[in-house]
Amino acid sequence: MKVMELKLLTRGVVFFLLAAAVRAQVNPEMCRYPLGMTGGQIQDEDISASSRWSESTAARFGRLDFDNGDGDGAWCPDIMSEPDGLKEYLQVDLRSLHFVTLVGTQGRHADGMGNEFAQRYMIKYSRDGSKWVDWSDRKGRQVIEGNRNAYDVVLKDLEPPIIARFVRFMPVTDHSMIVCMRVELYGCEWLDGLTSYSIPDGHQMIYRGLDVYFNDSVYDGALAERLTKGLGQLTDGTWGLDDFLHSHIYSMWPGYDYVGWNNKSFTKGYVEMIFEFDRVRNFTSMKVHCNNLFSRGVRMFRQASCYFRSGPDWEADPVTFRPTVDRVSQIARFVTVPLGDRTASGIKCRFHFSDLWMLFSEVAFQSGSAVYNTSLTPRKHGHPTNTLPGEDPTHKLDDSNTRILIGCLVAIIAILLTIIVIILWRPGGPKSFDASRRILDDELTARLAIQTQAFSSHHSSLSTEDGSTSNSTYERIFPLCADYQEPSRLIRKLPEFAQSMEHLGGSDGAPHYAEADIISLQESSDSRSPSITAVNMNLFAGTDSSMKEFPRDKLTFKEKLGEGQFGEVHLCEAEGMQDFLGEDLSLEGNNESLLLVAVKTLREDANKNARNDFLKEIRIMSRLRDPNIVRLLAVCVDTDPLCMITEYMENGDLNQFLCDLRLKEATEEDKAEQEEKEGESMVSYSKLIGMAVQIASGMKYLSSLNFVHRDLATRNCLVGKNYTIKIADFGMSRNLYRGDYYRIQGRAVLPIRWMSWESILLGKFTMASDVWAFGVTLWEILTLCKEQPYSQLSDEQVIENTGEFFRDQGKQVYLPKPPCCPERVYTDLMLSCWRRNAKQRPSFQEMHTQLMESLA
Repeated sequence: MKVMELKLLTRGVVFFLLAAAVRAQVNPEMCRYPLGMTGGQIQDEDISASSRWSESTAARFGRLDFDNGDGDGAWCPDIMSEPDGLKEYLQVDLRSLHFVTLVGTQGRHADGMGNEFAQRYMIKYSRDGSKWVDWSDRKGRQVIEGNRNAYDVVLKDLEPPIIARFVRFMPVTDHSMIVCMRVELYGCEWLDGLTSYSIPDGHQMIYRGLDVYFNDSVYDGALAERLTKGLGQLTDGTWGLDDFLHSHIYSMWPGYDYVGWNNKSFTKGYVEMIFEFDRVRNFTSMKVHCNNLFSRGVRMFRQASCYFRSGPDWEADPVTFRPTVDRVSQIARFVTVPLGDRTASGIKCRFHFSDLWMLFSEVAFQSGSAVYNTSLTPRKHGHPTNTLPGEDPTHKLDDSNTRILIGCLVAIIAILLTIIVIILWRPGGPKSFDASRRILDDELTARLAIQTQAFSSHHSSLSTEDGSTSNSTYERIFPLCADYQEPSRLIRKLPEFAQSMEHLGGSDGAPHYAEADIISLQESSDSRSPSITAVNMNLFAGTDSSMKEFPRDKLTFKEKLGEGQFGEVHLCEAEGMQDFLGEDLSLEGNNESLLLVAVKTLREDANKNARNDFLKEIRIMSRLRDPNIVRLLAVCVDTDPLCMITEYMENGDLNQFLCDLRLKEATEEDKAEQEEKEGESMVSYSKLIGMAVQIASGMKYLSSLNFVHRDLATRNCLVGKNYTIKIADFGMSRNLYRGDYYRIQGRAVLPIRWMSWESILLGKFTMASDVWAFGVTLWEILTLCKEQPYSQLSDEQVIENTGEFFRDQGKQVYLPKPPCCPERVYTDLMLSCWRRNAKQRPSFQEMHTQLMESLA
């Protein structure tokens, strides 16, 4: 018995070590730690400036949110003495390469004695201290909007992030103004050690008349036929989607996430890439994220041959690797190329084509000093200030981290062995062992749950050598700090909060027509879990009798639409669906034997609450019958995975549909004639209002049932023939719209740009908050979805703006009137949707009537 218990505890130790190993792997999504300006880890000698206004405003005082009682509390340059052509700057030396994802700035208030801040600024960065690069965002803009007052901290995501040792903040202002800055950098150490890569410039694809560009648009080196001495999209931490026409980044051109080449341009049949590193390293593997959409002529590489260089010449014997050819799955994936523990400071790899096109979105290396991730812990206190010439501070940090990790693991093993000895020899050992094992199991479960959440969000998984898939992007999360509070908690401290509650209209208890969390059911307190069939039948008891089980073998997978928290959404063809539905329930105007449907599945390992929520959603959706609401057609709940089958419109979602259109401008005289000639690429204002009428009609139906959608937007509306619009709820599951959602610490991802102020700050979702979202959706429609709502504001500024709506002092920012929108529609309809007082917003019935009248 004791041997069995010992095995169980040993297994627990193994699990614990595995959890520690997972924690030690590089996790770029968590690369948002303050690098030491605020905390003091960055030493004064590592902060310099081009000039200073006075000794009390020297560079060392430019630390964000930091006041040691000395100086005037900020760095202030001597702008008045600035000669022509010279820009003032505050420079931070991080002592080693870092991956910087976020910056924060603040002005100088000096306890009310000062009021200087930088309204705008630019950033320069360098990896070696000699070559400096101007940072620009993904659309080429260099100027960053800074502070509006001297007190508040303004955080700005760097998109794309930068890899640098030196960073300069350069205020943009005229000579008549005095500016002061306090700054912080957020990120983690760049453990790859990669300082540059050299690749051929990407090519252009013409796909069905669409221009698809596969150039490295954020490369910071020399740009020519071959890109040299820089880093770019292959190291920006954003991995491409399965469909290369779509991008993680909002409103970018098709192909943006990938760098790609056409086989016809390379006579030798391969693309040669050269990677340079900070020093000689012992390389374990290289991971290359490849697209594999072979239906469009794109496949992962057939062979990789890598040569190594430690001195001036390349070694003759390469490492050659041939990945397993995948002719079934078109999912983009990481391919791991083993490098055989070869030592080098430079690697030259030749990737051989296996089809017409080869597309890469990310390349990462693992070496002897890069397998441990210091990004999961804040930067170590201080860098060596007495580093001798030839010493490598990065190397010293890496060795230190290795020793620390090994020491921790040895200490854990020693403690666990001591526990084993005590348990086995003390009286009542087995009972005590059971209790200890339960405690250990609970702790392991909690730890592993945290790791699973961190590594599985947004379909993220650790890649393996067999080519398993992995996807990731940087989440927009506030940097954690000791005094962080959610906006919903902060707002309750404001004096106006008590008066605001009585002005909020609507009901808190309304059901929610949204994806996984439509209705939350309490888990049974009975420890005996009923069978799957029993649970399904109990929850299905109140479902519409017409909801029947559809044969799974008649569903043919076409495309993966996206992934949610508890499962996936697939586009499928359903054979014989019209006959299955019968005459009373068949889809009007569609008599084809193969019908396009969306199939939402629940993962087989989902917990009981998720399963209950999924079945509850089926139960509710089965009762919805409206021409402008996507219908639930059938279910598959006899076995796992559970599935719900809904309509899917042939023109996809409204957001993408409108993005591809242009507005047809017509005078009253030729309006009718141009309507007749209207092609697929043109749309008239009346057609746009007709779409809005249909959405208002569908929402009128939902509100009549007291249903709250919570995520109304064009991405959640589907388009059929003749501009038919139906409201759905797939947007949150699609990687394409990940940028529309914001993750607030401790809360779910939220579509903040479509949400009312009370939904963001108070967590209050009502029909009135859906009205607010409808106003934003109408704005999207009339701008043809050419830009994201509040595109000029960062996510943090959008949240700040909701605070202005709450305070109602006339400082809130509204979405501007679309060019084609009549003044009356904007003022009487859109702006009324965004009234502070929820009770004063119009109902969907009123808006539907008003829109119909505008069409007349």
